[in-house]
Amino acid sequence: MPLMRRRPLARAAMVGGAGYAIGKHAQRKSEHEAQQDAEIEAGQQPQAAPAAPPAAAPAPPPAPAEMSETERIDALTKLKGLLDGGVLTQEEFDAEKAKLLPGS
Repeated sequence: MPLMRRRPLARAAMVGGAGYAIGKHAQRKSEHEAQQDAEIEAGQQPQAAPAAPPAAAPAPPPAPAEMSETERIDALTKLKGLLDGGVLTQEEFDAEKAKLLPGS
């Protein structure tokens, strides 16, 4: 009779141990996924931050009054590129454009 008792106990120990191992594996997996989600969120925030400070970007120098039409067009094209790239805000673009265009 003592042999019959060992098998149910051994079986229970094996089932319990397997259940514990599976539970730990699931816990580690969920912690790993949560950590990856946090890293992804943290990685997205710094990408948006560098585009925010436009003051650090070099703005084109003020245009002298004797600019030719070609030079003005080139300067406006560069400004538009900076605006599209997110370096300049719309207000900064408008201010620089007003400096370049004589009638504005």
